[in-house]
Amino acid sequence: MCDLPELALSEICAIPLPDGAAVDQALEKAFLSFHKKVVVLDDDPTGTQTVHHVPVYTDWSLETLEQIMGDTEPVAFILTNSRSFSKDRTIQVHKEIAANLAAAAKKYDQEFLLISRGDSTLRGHYPLETQVLKETFEEETALSFDGEIFCPYFGDGGRYTVNNIHYVCEGEKLIPAGQTEFAKDRSFGYKASDLREYIEEKSDGMIPASQCVAISLQELRQCDYDGITKKLMDCNNFQKVIVNAAHDMDLKVFMTCWIRAMAHGKNYLARSAASLTRIAGHVSLAPLLTRQQLRREDGPGGLVIIGSHVQKTTRQLKCLMESKMPLCFLEFHADSVLGEDGLKAEADRILNLAREAVLSKKTAVIYTSRRVIVPDSENKDQILELSVRISQALTGIVSRFGICPAFIIAKGGITSSDVATRGLGIKKAMVMGQVKKGIPVWLTGGEAVFPNMPYIIFPGNVGNEETLREIVELLL
Repeated sequence: MCDLPELALSEICAIPLPDGAAVDQALEKAFLSFHKKVVVLDDDPTGTQTVHHVPVYTDWSLETLEQIMGDTEPVAFILTNSRSFSKDRTIQVHKEIAANLAAAAKKYDQEFLLISRGDSTLRGHYPLETQVLKETFEEETALSFDGEIFCPYFGDGGRYTVNNIHYVCEGEKLIPAGQTEFAKDRSFGYKASDLREYIEEKSDGMIPASQCVAISLQELRQCDYDGITKKLMDCNNFQKVIVNAAHDMDLKVFMTCWIRAMAHGKNYLARSAASLTRIAGHVSLAPLLTRQQLRREDGPGGLVIIGSHVQKTTRQLKCLMESKMPLCFLEFHADSVLGEDGLKAEADRILNLAREAVLSKKTAVIYTSRRVIVPDSENKDQILELSVRISQALTGIVSRFGICPAFIIAKGGITSSDVATRGLGIKKAMVMGQVKKGIPVWLTGGEAVFPNMPYIIFPGNVGNEETLREIVELLL
């Protein structure tokens, strides 16, 4: 797996797009025959970053899944937070979800399209999650899956797939994903940027690259509906289908073909980033949310929790520290995890300082120390477990805060999930929309610690260096 050349963003922008009106017309016609409920399993809360006015649930009990299958909402997200799980826990949870979803769908005689939403920079338990879902569904029902759609394109975040190579946009350059910091993740690292090779690598050779089907950008831009549909129709035995994409228009063309293939009785699971979930869910675009929609007026200061350690987050934090606004920066010493009861003492210290700041109408910015703490181990589950413990101690501050802040921002996938479930106690929320492209906002439910409050979920790997500062200053 040798290094691949970078691309200039202008190179893919120069590829002609098809007629947008004609593509939309074809897709709308296809959706007339599509009656499946779209269920998205989200491995962290950031996957709602392209949709609006859709519900998101934080548990997968039979009762919850029956509620999803029985209501009229065409799309629902279920937060699994599985990116923070061990391999064994991931298997257990996905077996539970598949069994409960199969039972709920049978009760309401409701067909569904299941999407496993994963990271656009290719981190997570893949292909484990979709394989467990497939096997459990096929055990529990008469379903059999002909293929798996694999589409990590995420336009709002600058993630593109061209000639089967997945790229991460940095400025005006497109870097092959396997050559980025994300590929060096200690829990979910990889080497391949070619998605065929990536699937072979992550499956330990069980799924050869040669067996993957690819839908090319050329086919999509030429609107080769018949050719693409035939490729999907020819899939069997859970064959992987790689979708190249560099614009939402590409997904619209693909979705039309995908619906046509399903109408002929073919069944697929999907593993995708956030862009495909919006297209599959038939969710329209919406304007960005305003300051008036995002904060409480005439009260204490806001609360920002930063746990992500990716370089982009560190640069964004540094930029925020240059702000002249009334901010109180509090460093949570992550190395306290190494001492007995160290995390609790550190959380108590930060909690008291943050309360004082917020009551004095300053915004408290709590961030973990930037040095990554890792155990002396090569065991990926142990490495992940340490990160989870730190995140839980950090976000437990929210559940004990006792003061409703003007706004809450959480940065990082594991961090934002722990704030949602452990900190705010969310069981069901409504996705309001986005504050910036790729940065979702939930409205908490009545059961939450702070009910009916906007909660801003900021992915660790999204935005430029100024984005965090811009959002915080917008809200002050």
